Amino acid sequence: MKILFQGDSITDMHRSRENDEIFGIGYALLVKAALGLEAPGEYKFINRGNAGNRIDDLYSRIKKDIINHRPDVMSILIGVNDVWHDFYDEPNGVSAERYYKIYDILIEEVKSALPNIKIMIMEPFILKASATEDNWECFKEELIKRARMAKKIAEKYDLPFIELQEGFDRLAKIMPANYWLEDGVHPTAAGHEYIKNQWIKTFKTIL
Repeated sequence: MKILFQGDSITDMHRSRENDEIFGIGYALLVKAALGLEAPGEYKFINRGNAGNRIDDLYSRIKKDIINHRPDVMSILIGVNDVWHDFYDEPNGVSAERYYKIYDILIEEVKSALPNIKIMIMEPFILKASATEDNWECFKEELIKRARMAKKIAEKYDLPFIELQEGFDRLAKIMPANYWLEDGVHPTAAGHEYIKNQWIKTFKTIL
């Protein structure tokens, strides 16, 4: 079974562009380690997360980084940059409406090209810390919109939806936000472990 991880820097996590065995240091690596130990040789893993990506960027890579790999299973975590990039000096975010529209086209085209693929949609998330606190209310409001759109896509195509925000909110009551998401966006080791656990729990339901 071939498993493809797609997304932005949270999935990328410094993966190699030359060697697929150098998988980055995030939740994708933790999933690979756990499943590789549980079922040696049963899975092939590919990480094509790309730091900085918005939904538009992911769609631009659909042929090269999704369809050409012909995965049996793919997870997608995308959305925080669609908001974050609007806080740059030259705003380049993606509206919630366009986010949904492009996500919809992406899933439709992937399913058309790979009818038997199983896709898991992951919920984008944030906490209040160094990268988010200056624009916190707007950041939170807009991120929630993208999360709702991601869930709407999952519902439209009857795909598993991996909820993450509520869990991070609960965890932030146990330890400060930056214990889980170092800057409010990028997970720490503990944050990636939480994502890995939610990923595997959902994966087990589609086998």
